[in-house]
Amino acid sequence: MRKILIVGAGQSGLQLALGLQSQGYEVTLMSNRTADEIRSGRVMSTQCMFDTALQHERDLGINFWESQAPQIKGLGVSVAAPDGSRAVDWVGALDGYAQSVDQRVKMAGWMETFAQRGGQLVIHGAAVSDLDYFSRTYDLVLVSAGKGELVSMFGRDAARSPYSEPQRALAVAYVHGLGPRPEHPDFDAVRCNLVPGVGELFVMPTLTTSGRADILFWEGVPGGPLDVFQGVKDPSEHLALTLELMERFTPWEYARATKVELTDAGGTLAGRYAPTVRNPIGRLPGGGLVLGVADVVVANDPITGQGSNSASKCAAAYLASIVEHGDRAFDEAWMRATFDRYWDTAQHVTKWTNAMLGVPPEHVLNLIGAAGQLRPVADRFANGFNDPADFENFFYDPEKTSAYLASVAGA
Repeated sequence: MRKILIVGAGQSGLQLALGLQSQGYEVTLMSNRTADEIRSGRVMSTQCMFDTALQHERDLGINFWESQAPQIKGLGVSVAAPDGSRAVDWVGALDGYAQSVDQRVKMAGWMETFAQRGGQLVIHGAAVSDLDYFSRTYDLVLVSAGKGELVSMFGRDAARSPYSEPQRALAVAYVHGLGPRPEHPDFDAVRCNLVPGVGELFVMPTLTTSGRADILFWEGVPGGPLDVFQGVKDPSEHLALTLELMERFTPWEYARATKVELTDAGGTLAGRYAPTVRNPIGRLPGGGLVLGVADVVVANDPITGQGSNSASKCAAAYLASIVEHGDRAFDEAWMRATFDRYWDTAQHVTKWTNAMLGVPPEHVLNLIGAAGQLRPVADRFANGFNDPADFENFFYDPEKTSAYLASVAGA
């Protein structure tokens, strides 16, 4: 039986561990926290998983919260006008619903499932020196812990990483008590509110440790009016700032947030990081090789909501590559080919995300505006969040965009 070590217990690490376990591999999973510590800790992310990523969980039978989590049936875009009104406001329908489950709920639950099914769970923060030792005792070592010392083993791929600095300051609050959008009171959707030159506010329904909730997520241009959360340690102060900015920049969202309260004391998060693609293979001091997983090797800004989707897709691609490889050695050529298989989908996410971080060109503004008049455009844009490769067909190139809009208007 082949022995595999996975370091890091996030979406990709745990999904991959449970998938390999179901295929009969001897899997060891290293986490720096216990399931209880994760469950009772601070929120780790925003996450909205679209249909393809959710299907990977269904395929493994680990979609434990699907019946409890809100079904997100659409994706809406609003653009703020200088006078506080909405210059653009529309919602596109998703072909298959999306869902958000607080990672504290999911990772703790999956970790317990992995242990109950006989997996070896080691609670230990791994260092490079640990991996040097383990690489000699395991057939394959995978690193899916996206922060800390281990990431430094994977060098930045400058050709695929146009940004060297963070492009947004991030601030998250999980709340109870958010009212519905009056125009669609019974329709759960992710709302993307764009404030030109300032940043974005995302609002999404989620399932958290205390049941149904909503996530308020500001992405602020560094140095701008939204970049005020650094150093704010008090959760109630964080929420007050979040609401103050909503009242100022997105009053239509603030109108339904006047009665919100934090889900729990750990329901806020703030930070920033530079979007980076890294070389997928890490070399250990003793000569061993490890393979990076998901955001260890492709870390995109969350502006396009792709983090957990990409992690799920990476885990699925790696699982298929490992199983197909049989008893052969997991050598450098295999590692590179395995990453390339994931990059086939990941490259579209990176291209789209990096484009959304910049100032939108005129043809993209036209596209977003047209979606308010042409329902098929709104729907296609919304479904691009599930399959970002489709943006190649109508988003980047002005000629393709105008040809697409003309064809929809003509129909």
